Amino acid sequence: MGKLTKNQKLAFSKIEAGKSYSLKEASELVKEITTSKFDASVDVDVRLGVDPRKANQMVRGVVSLPHGTGKQVRVLVLCSPDAEAAAKEAGADHVGLDEYIEKIKGGWTDIDVIITQPAIMGKIGALGRVLGPRGLMPNPKSGTVTVDVAKAVTEVKAGKIDFKVDKTGIIHASIGKVSFTADQIKDNAKEFINTLIKLKPSSAKGTYVKSVFLSSTMSPGIKIDPKSVDEN
Repeated sequence: MGKLTKNQKLAFSKIEAGKSYSLKEASELVKEITTSKFDASVDVDVRLGVDPRKANQMVRGVVSLPHGTGKQVRVLVLCSPDAEAAAKEAGADHVGLDEYIEKIKGGWTDIDVIITQPAIMGKIGALGRVLGPRGLMPNPKSGTVTVDVAKAVTEVKAGKIDFKVDKTGIIHASIGKVSFTADQIKDNAKEFINTLIKLKPSSAKGTYVKSVFLSSTMSPGIKIDPKSVDEN
């Protein structure tokens, strides 16, 4: 690790070594220790007691954050002509089909989420090499392959995010911005963690939520006591 800056030293000094904070305390502290000049993202990292290599222990899902993510999400809808007007009205940034498929084949990925219809997936399959590594491939499990594209656009714009456990058993998600109030950060983190708990695989043995950390883009992680999540 490189030499710590004055602000980094100050941030570390405010976190008590070995202490597990309540979610409420952590939500207040993450704002206090973040000194970046930009509106940093607030992230949650949860280590789960699962083996992602086993299909019956894969944890994946979606959650609608009560206060949104604070990000401007760029949405592309690939749909049939009859659904274009509704998708645009719902707030999609880009709407179309063949012209965007060609753009993506050429390397264009200036978007955050792609929403499409089941009947269109056959055309999108060829884009897997471009979209897959960037996490942009539409998937029914995340609600991005649906007959109601307008509803999906509305939900994504309002703060619906999808998540998936990685190969090390950790789930990472951005759940807000430092400019949010501490209560807004707490509410979003609580909704996210409780959603994970509901998705516990029946085959997972032992402790399910092993650790929870809250941090901002430029801050150290703050360890949270999982038992505090449902406290006011």
